[in-house]
Amino acid sequence: MSGFEAAAVISGIGQSAVGRRLGRDGLELTIDAALEAIADAGLTVADIDGLSTYPGGTGVYPGFSGPGTPAVQDALRLELNWHSGGMEGPAQVQAVVNAVMAVSAGLARHVLVYRTVTESTAQGTGRRPGIGAGTPIASGAQQWTTPFRLLSAANHLAMYTQRHMHEFGTTSEQMAQIALNARRNAALNPKAVFTAPLTLEDYLDSRMISTPFRLYDCDIPVDGSTAVIVSAAEHARDVDHPVARIEAVGTALRGRPSWEMWDDLTTMPARSAAAHMWSRTDLRPADVDVAQLYDGFSWLAMSWLEALGFCGHGESGPFIEGGGRIALDGPLPLNTAGGQLSGGRLHGYGFLHEAVLQLRGEAGERQVPGRPEVAAVGNGGGPLAGCLLLTRSA
Repeated sequence: MSGFEAAAVISGIGQSAVGRRLGRDGLELTIDAALEAIADAGLTVADIDGLSTYPGGTGVYPGFSGPGTPAVQDALRLELNWHSGGMEGPAQVQAVVNAVMAVSAGLARHVLVYRTVTESTAQGTGRRPGIGAGTPIASGAQQWTTPFRLLSAANHLAMYTQRHMHEFGTTSEQMAQIALNARRNAALNPKAVFTAPLTLEDYLDSRMISTPFRLYDCDIPVDGSTAVIVSAAEHARDVDHPVARIEAVGTALRGRPSWEMWDDLTTMPARSAAAHMWSRTDLRPADVDVAQLYDGFSWLAMSWLEALGFCGHGESGPFIEGGGRIALDGPLPLNTAGGQLSGGRLHGYGFLHEAVLQLRGEAGERQVPGRPEVAAVGNGGGPLAGCLLLTRSA
């Protein structure tokens, strides 16, 4: 580790209550997570001089954005030297990368990073609508796809998955292992939304959502907030637990940032972010002890496995077949808190929280044996992606 990443560590983590239709305000959930993370880092509110979030207070879709940085700054009465929030960048982890850069540049010493969703409460008693569904006027690229009922990320990604199946012989039974592994791990996570046993037969018998995605291939909208504290590296000695060091970040975008015009529809922009991350470290895929990879839909986790080099292009189906390789006691434990398929869609930040817990040896019943030293975190399931490689401090 020799880049700007060396200047910062994740010194604290926090998470609010997580659940379905909690009926609580997003700012309230954010404050819960933030105060827990600040205390975990051995700090007080007065120590926080930076603030970073994704996507900021955009209000694009109900329950999606969470509060922006001005609202959180005011609620906590923070005295900030730097703050940032926005949607454009290397997916959700851009808020963490931005925080690391701010610390490295000397703009802040302790940055509170948070991601808050209230999508479950925003649903009310209905089902989750597809992006663009019900919109009276479609604009941008959606004006060309909405008339053909391409209304949701599920529709886009189903076509990518179909192509992967056509090219490489990937099967639904193989893809099922992502959902089945998530459910087994969620049973060990007190905050997980779905913990009842799930069998292959249950998976195959569930209703089709967008071929080949079945019900259990789709993530679960929840309410909740996750926060981490990105601190100057020297603060590690003042914390009473191990910290997570940022070994490398992956932020590259190479190719057309489009669902429809991507050059290889069996891959995702994760391939560029992953290649960039590995170029910034001497560590290799074989060094990773635990992986927390975005699973908004089952195939996305498979695409991340390939992009990060845990298996070859097109080989994720055989790699996860039977589930042994990605189990808690396997060579590459995957999505150990249940991911978004069973743990709940915290929009990528549940993976970051879990990675830090695993590195600290504090994951309880779902702790990976031998206490991991290196964790990979991948975020993004569309035209944008970003990833982190974290290591455990001594």
